[in-house]
Amino acid sequence: MATLLTTSVIGFPDPEAADLDGLLAVGGDLSVSRLVQAYRQGIFPWYAEPPILWWSPGLRPILIPARLRVDARFLRYLRNHPFTLAVDADFQAVISACAAMERPGQGGTWLTDDMIRAYVRLHLAGYAHSVECRRAGRLVGGIYGVAVGKAFFGESMFHRESQASKVAFAHLVWLLGALGYRFMDCQQATPHVMRFGALQIPRRRFTQIVEAVAAMEHETEGWQTPKWWNDRQARVEFLKKWADR
Repeated sequence: MATLLTTSVIGFPDPEAADLDGLLAVGGDLSVSRLVQAYRQGIFPWYAEPPILWWSPGLRPILIPARLRVDARFLRYLRNHPFTLAVDADFQAVISACAAMERPGQGGTWLTDDMIRAYVRLHLAGYAHSVECRRAGRLVGGIYGVAVGKAFFGESMFHRESQASKVAFAHLVWLLGALGYRFMDCQQATPHVMRFGALQIPRRRFTQIVEAVAAMEHETEGWQTPKWWNDRQARVEFLKKWADR
């Protein structure tokens, strides 16, 4: 049975207390301090309407930056993709676009106005980040997530043009590797993240890793757009070195 949280005490039960579906707790609030504490334990909120539901699934797919997989076809596309990429240029626009995107099998969005405001606060506090893809100045794809210590938790992505979200995803993983992040939590084992090299681990092991990695020094200064992202010659050189590693 899920634990009932109050707004006066910030804390969560042991993730192993989650039910078979991964539901751990109900209630509480979406303050920055509570969200950061949740992620430090590998817990995340996901609900369509109140009360707030907190989850810790039994299996978690994680992607280690050094083990990113990119097939030859997509690698060729990356050399000549038509997008301009940026880091944290418009977090609000990315999360709002994620909320508005229609997804097969979902009758609505879990990114309610309250959730959007909460993650914008996390962004302003230096914990949430986004990667944006633009074409001719128009936002056509992106991804956002939460960074705590050296752990990154991917939250959602969207695209308005083919391949845009995949391009944002791959560049985010490369940035995480450059900044020393140990892994990206993908939350759900979708075919998309599994093709990129994610692997599933049991909750107990995941929680142990998260608690250790989230306690590392938190990175705030390095979240800037790498120059090679938007310089075609530099991008080709990076991709060749990465493919030959």
